[in-house]
Amino acid sequence: MIQVQHLTKRYGPFTAVDDVSFRVEPGEVLGFLGPNGAGKTSTMRVITGYMPPSEGQVTVAGYDVFTHPIDAKKRTGYLPETPPLYPDMTVREYLHFAARIKVGAMTAADRTARVNAVMKKAHVDDMASKQCGKLSKGYRQRVGLAQALIHEPEVLVLDEPTAGLDPKQITETRDLIRGFAGNHTVILSTHILTEVAQTCSRVVIISKGRVVAVDTPDNLTHQLKGAAVLYVQIGGGHGAADTLTKIPGVREVRMADQHPDFAGFEIESEPNRDVRTDVARTVVNNGWGLLELRPMRLSLEEIFLQLTQDEQQAAAAAAGAPVAEPQQPDAPGQERDQRDVPEDEAQHG
Repeated sequence: MIQVQHLTKRYGPFTAVDDVSFRVEPGEVLGFLGPNGAGKTSTMRVITGYMPPSEGQVTVAGYDVFTHPIDAKKRTGYLPETPPLYPDMTVREYLHFAARIKVGAMTAADRTARVNAVMKKAHVDDMASKQCGKLSKGYRQRVGLAQALIHEPEVLVLDEPTAGLDPKQITETRDLIRGFAGNHTVILSTHILTEVAQTCSRVVIISKGRVVAVDTPDNLTHQLKGAAVLYVQIGGGHGAADTLTKIPGVREVRMADQHPDFAGFEIESEPNRDVRTDVARTVVNNGWGLLELRPMRLSLEEIFLQLTQDEQQAAAAAAGAPVAEPQQPDAPGQERDQRDVPEDEAQHG
């Protein structure tokens, strides 16, 4: 549905997006994750035809966004970080205006029905008669989402859709985005890790303008760990580490926590080897209490930090420079404190 091939965007001498390639399948909700300044907004603007690339190609529903821009835009709904609202218009007036621009010829009754439907879908129908300029931040975001939906696009591009919302509004917006899966193809650009974990089936991680990973969170966990790791908590179990190490397929046993009444161990197995049954049997046969047995997974934050740190180390090694600390993603609900686009854009964009 969306194909990005070798996309590069420069602002003068500064390269904001560097040879980025990925695709989004029909009906998929894809998370586009990166720290502030990683190149997310620049990529979103190129995908939506807002500005041209320096190099590369982007197609939406089979249409090149620059050789066939009208066809591509008819199939794309875009919510930029700051919704494009007219403050003197009421919500209903604004959406009627957006419908006349985006939908084209349709009867007044059909247009009214379409406006009512998207207001209800975006949960802004209770503010239909209120001026956009008097809306709260949360309602402005939702009205912006309603305008992105007004022409029933196949593709939705959402740039930081929950920025500045309160926790209740964030939850409602995430539920709404999850509901788009299957009916719309969605790219969700964010720097908030929980946003991706709770709404997206697949993630693209970008750092310093380059893609460092494209996969599901579960697959990224498996690739980064390189082997399965189990956590087992045992009641009693004097000398358990030595016994567990002797289980076929077990590569390493590490003490995770220790208590007078129990001990916890991390058990790393060989790749593609499931040792859970053997571990459980060994614990029971030795008369120890099996208190807990579960697979361990990297959190999305750990995945993000490891990948972006690896990218920075590689870049520093190539340049012969010291490695900087990786940029940390923000906590849920925390607003970004700088634009995702370099200052050069204002001068060269």
